[in-house]
Amino acid sequence: MPGWRDRGFHRCGPGHRAALAQWYRTPLGRALARVEQAHMDEALAGLFGYHLLQVGRIHDCDLLRGARVSHTAVMDIAGQPGAAVRGEPEALPLAASSLDVLVLPHVLEFSRHPHEVLREAERVLIPEGHLVLLGFNPWSAWLPVHLVLQWRGRVPWCGRFLGMARVRDWLALLGLDVVEVKSYFYRPPLQQARFMERLGFLERVGRALWPPLGAGYVLVARKRVATLTPVRPRWRPRRQLAAPGLKPLPPEAGRRPQGVHRGRLG
Repeated sequence: MPGWRDRGFHRCGPGHRAALAQWYRTPLGRALARVEQAHMDEALAGLFGYHLLQVGRIHDCDLLRGARVSHTAVMDIAGQPGAAVRGEPEALPLAASSLDVLVLPHVLEFSRHPHEVLREAERVLIPEGHLVLLGFNPWSAWLPVHLVLQWRGRVPWCGRFLGMARVRDWLALLGLDVVEVKSYFYRPPLQQARFMERLGFLERVGRALWPPLGAGYVLVARKRVATLTPVRPRWRPRRQLAAPGLKPLPPEAGRRPQGVHRGRLG
């Protein structure tokens, strides 16, 4: 496990992906999963293509149920036998420019090299392909709990929560333009299911009064197309030998009469 001085790494121990799946089975995790499912359905409804890959399975819900892409698959990071594709998000086992849509559900927070994950995303996406990611917001009502429990290695608090502004800057450097960002889940991190249901009205209030302060966010980015600008040749005007204001001599003026030869005098 990385030390506390290494602020670039998450503070989760081995098996944190399985622990995250277990956390999503708690009352708080189930409430968050329902909200994330609705946002994923909305985000994927407007994306089309032939191939879609989801990296990592965070819970039992089907995040891709609203996808309109022809072929969808889930790559399990832990390499479980039932996964269609196996690999690591920092080194996807795919050819360059092979995906129309890539989905990263809470992958950056638990990666030691999140910028490498985004670099791989740019590599495997086709031009005009889309990246859809879910992230935990470091600046939300969950902040006090995050600060206290991250040192204990408890999931998801041990993850390195990345702000939307930082992710947006990383994507811009890689040639990915953010087309949509939405925050969600404005309820406190409580594990009492009945109390969480009563606080459901905070979702509407949060979207209206403090939209950037949701506990999570969904971000959609599009891979920029590299265009070539044709260079037109610079046509230069024909050089004028005669001085300005003088009429050029006709071609016959430079000819010698027949029979006249250049010679010596005397």
